[in-house]
Amino acid sequence: MSRKLPLLMALACGVGVANVYFPQALTPLIADGLGVTPATAAIVATVTQLGYAAGIFLLVPLGDRLPRRPLIAGLLAVTGVALLAAGLAPATGLLLAAGAVVGAATVVPQLLLPMAAGLVEPDRRGSVIGTLQAGLIGGILLARTFGGVLGEHLGWRAPYLVAAALTALLAVVLGLALPGNTPAVHDRYPTLLADTLRMLRTEKELQRSALFQVTVFGGFSAAWTALALLVTGPRYDMGTQAVGLLALIGAGSMFCAPAAGRWVDRLGADRVNLWCILAALAAAAVLTAGSLGGVVGLVALAAGLLLLDVAVQCGQVANQARIFALRPEARSRLNTGYMTCAFLGGSAGSWLGARAYVQLGWGAVCALIALSALLALAAYLVGRRRRHDDRDARPQPVGAAR
Repeated sequence: MSRKLPLLMALACGVGVANVYFPQALTPLIADGLGVTPATAAIVATVTQLGYAAGIFLLVPLGDRLPRRPLIAGLLAVTGVALLAAGLAPATGLLLAAGAVVGAATVVPQLLLPMAAGLVEPDRRGSVIGTLQAGLIGGILLARTFGGVLGEHLGWRAPYLVAAALTALLAVVLGLALPGNTPAVHDRYPTLLADTLRMLRTEKELQRSALFQVTVFGGFSAAWTALALLVTGPRYDMGTQAVGLLALIGAGSMFCAPAAGRWVDRLGADRVNLWCILAALAAAAVLTAGSLGGVVGLVALAAGLLLLDVAVQCGQVANQARIFALRPEARSRLNTGYMTCAFLGGSAGSWLGARAYVQLGWGAVCALIALSALLALAAYLVGRRRRHDDRDARPQPVGAAR
């Protein structure tokens, strides 16, 4: 792998994943533009995430079976067409359908990550994953800035149309720049899907990584989905551009991902996971002050969202470094199981966050974030206790100290 290729792959991860996230900042604009309620408009973001989860499960396993370069370029082309259809949609029905296709096809980052892990030495894997994850973070967070600012000035359709052009350009660039590869396996497609489910059932480390990300990422999605409703509501009475600016502050977390990769290489994934879970708990506490409104509330929102973003993205680096070390020939399928679970958790978080805010207010959203982090902490402590008991149960060598 050349030095420039990880940077290009990181850029591709950012542009690709942004297509899943910029609709979160457009919820109030879509509601006004199509004459629907904010809760109905929020379903666009949820459906896109559900499509992403479905695409990860159904398409990413093909990365172990097919040459990745044409697969990646083809998926980006489909994404560009779906984004164009969404930007021209006359009603919510077509917008929801196009959003589902966008989510399903824009799984390119989840093909690039295992590809990059197989192109570097094991002692550099965490660092390279961190670099790609930084691009992913930048795409996730700057997507909301892109969607909020562009949508505020040009309408909700503009972000979809601009994203369609950028995605088409990316399809051409990656089609030329990515190295060719020989498929790792030649199994039939149903076998690949069955292997993904089997590994979720049998690989304990995959289960742990998925559970950590489901819980923390669910809280993350709840916060960002409800944020647009809070900031544009009566408490702050601001435009969607404010959501984009808050996301821009949170983009500081992208600088933590490469460092998290180095920490994983040195200290192990479990230590980084624990730090991230505790950061998510702290974020929930800080975000509660967002209900105060005014300058104090905005500062609390910015600080809490930054903490939450760092927790999610650095935890992602740790989790993927752990699973990519399990079975080199099955990295795409391992990532499929992990990311499918993660985005099902994210979709559930988006749905619960919108409902919690509409029914009970911002405080309920913060409680949901805290509960998800506590579930992750409980899973961490149970797993640590189980591994400790397993070590104690192992027979000691003859003559070992007792």
